[in-house]
Amino acid sequence: MAADATDDAYDDLTRRYERITNVGNAAGILSWDQEVMMPEGGTPARSGQLSALSAVSHDLLTDEGMGEALDALESNDLDDREAAVVREIRRQYERSTRVPTELVEEISRTTSEALPVWKEARAEDDFSTFAPVVEELVDLKREYAEHIDPDRPAYEVLFEDYEPYLGLDTTERVLERLREELVPLIDEIRESDVDLATPFSGTFDTDTQEELSRDALDTLGYDWDRGRLDVAPHPFSMGTTFDARVTTRYDEADMLGALTSTVHEFGHATYTLGLPDEEYGTPLGENRNLSVHESQSRLWENHVARSQPFWELFLPQVKERFSSLDDVTPRDAYEAANTVHEDNLIRVEADELTYHMHIVIRFEIERELIEGDLDVAEIPRVWNDKMEEYLGVRPETDAEGCLQDIHWSHGTFGYFPTYSLGSVLAAQLYASADEAIDDLDGSIESGDFDPLHDWLTEHVHRHGKRYTTPDLVEEATGKPFAADDFLDYVTAKYGALYDL
Repeated sequence: MAADATDDAYDDLTRRYERITNVGNAAGILSWDQEVMMPEGGTPARSGQLSALSAVSHDLLTDEGMGEALDALESNDLDDREAAVVREIRRQYERSTRVPTELVEEISRTTSEALPVWKEARAEDDFSTFAPVVEELVDLKREYAEHIDPDRPAYEVLFEDYEPYLGLDTTERVLERLREELVPLIDEIRESDVDLATPFSGTFDTDTQEELSRDALDTLGYDWDRGRLDVAPHPFSMGTTFDARVTTRYDEADMLGALTSTVHEFGHATYTLGLPDEEYGTPLGENRNLSVHESQSRLWENHVARSQPFWELFLPQVKERFSSLDDVTPRDAYEAANTVHEDNLIRVEADELTYHMHIVIRFEIERELIEGDLDVAEIPRVWNDKMEEYLGVRPETDAEGCLQDIHWSHGTFGYFPTYSLGSVLAAQLYASADEAIDDLDGSIESGDFDPLHDWLTEHVHRHGKRYTTPDLVEEATGKPFAADDFLDYVTAKYGALYDL
């Protein structure tokens, strides 16, 4: 094909994709509004709106003209940037063309209507009211996976919506290694005679906590011109490089939890804001996937906000907001931020070690659900049994157990493993950044986060989807994706804290 014809086909492809991007981002704003600001009675209209936008996006992506543009570019010489764009659009096109528009609409409608049901079930501590919705979503997602690839396990197909390149086999190996090496470390910690400081007990006014969360975002360098902070029942971040919003939640008895949650969502937002403006509307202006996204949130939450240098920097601001903490030292705060709790029931409040057992539990349950090896009605019992087996605690309520996370109301089966993959990648990225940046601890302690922001933007954010996950990891760190840096990091850190 002549160069002009190739250019025309590529321009046509990217124009079509930009339209799809804009429709998807409009749906994202409506979803944000539903979780943050929409009145409770708005669900029937909102579910219809989101369903319609899902159908429009799906029809645009599967349009015959999209296929023709992709086919026209199949055998042509493209530069690396263009080839990456075509690769990513083709992958989405090929998966989407296998799924009927009617099913896409039904999944969108059902998930939108599921959100208030989950909220009510959690508030009433009653899984039975949410169970019929879960059953419907499991059936719909099985059907979705069957359309995409009937010859592979449904859960494997669903997982690839969130991490298309590492493979479920890699994920299983990582989770198995974490379970094998973290459980003995957790047991050692529980047998340790060391008692870490507990300076943040008591109650803390939630309005003041919000002010403190804003202080933290200011300190870390959040761009308020392109973002905002709100409250949601389950913290999340969403948006584009021009508008990346953060939500958190507050509990009078858990000031530290709200702070780390806010920093976690900041990590997501700073990735989104670090994507190249000029690539908006193309795959190169989108995050690589959820494993990489979670690596950014876990890096800022754990490697920064749970570090001693951060508390040397930020504790004075905490004391300004809460005068009752005047006697707390940075070491006290550091110990509190890294305490391994024996009664850890809630994933988003978990320490760095027990967190991954929460992920293993969810992974095992939802895979059994999707593959038909577990009935929905059995979820609370199986959940509680696994909590007792892996973490030594048994939830007394569904709200503390299987209803604590929002994800199943979104129909996002296959999502949970990316939390552990992201944590592992966060450690690998941070180790490389620490090697490259002169005195990174000193920069954090002085409040200069530009070196870390710049390193992450250069090695992760600016690439968008240019590389597959394994290639991005190699480009950024010079090593294949592996759990070694994470396990070295937690072994050294918690060994020192607990005198192991």
